[in-house]
Amino acid sequence: MVNVIIAGIMGRMGRKIAQLAFEDSNVGIAGGVESPDCVHFHENVGEIIGEKLEAPITSDLSKIIDKGDVIIEFSGNTEAALGHLRLAAADKNKKGVVIGTTGFSEEQINEIKELSKNVPVVLAPNMSIGVNLLFKLVEEAAKVLKDKGYDIEVVEMHHRFKKDAPSGTAVKIVEILKNATGIQKVVYGRHGLIGERPSDEIGVFALRGGDVVGDHTVIFAGLGERLELTHKAGSRDIFAKGAIEAAKWVKGKKPGLYDMMDVLGLK
Repeated sequence: MVNVIIAGIMGRMGRKIAQLAFEDSNVGIAGGVESPDCVHFHENVGEIIGEKLEAPITSDLSKIIDKGDVIIEFSGNTEAALGHLRLAAADKNKKGVVIGTTGFSEEQINEIKELSKNVPVVLAPNMSIGVNLLFKLVEEAAKVLKDKGYDIEVVEMHHRFKKDAPSGTAVKIVEILKNATGIQKVVYGRHGLIGERPSDEIGVFALRGGDVVGDHTVIFAGLGERLELTHKAGSRDIFAKGAIEAAKWVKGKKPGLYDMMDVLGLK
């Protein structure tokens, strides 16, 4: 049994994680965390998911951190997420953390790496099984097609409410492509007359609209053929399930920075 505290409990992902966690006999919900502007709407998690559950909601993680084993961080705010991680990593707490919030700066990522020396942290821009398999397939394809005349383009689309662009998943894909091919130049969108496309760049395009949960396509375009690897998310359930599996997995692990490839045994 793992007892979780869900940060961002009133958001779309937070609610979904709470609902699925409640239905999982191996997971207990110790409480939720939300911003001060929203916390007065509900006093406990049971009200949010429509179940008989007494799990307090607070804007201050320190008030309930002792009740949980793992913090599932989906606040959607990078500064708030870092604050929660700092608290979890403190010597008096030492709680595992699963981070699904995206949009961290390089400086913030470095701090996450430093804090993970104290506690186990799963940092994953996308927690679905399918997307993490996509990461693996993209890496293999990039290694095979490297230096064989294939142009690489990454296209992602999300709902109109998404705050960061490109998505954290697309950023991860680009990181994988850079490591696998050696190409370091990344072009974000194109406009006007650009001339012939150079071979030493990766193109990235972020589309936003409607209620699209999340689509990602990696295109390897050669002369005479094209390989496309695509993942389309039809429901947020896949991300919530992944977050819960990560929380189960990270409890009791040694301090360190992990990702969903570790959780799913894909490394």
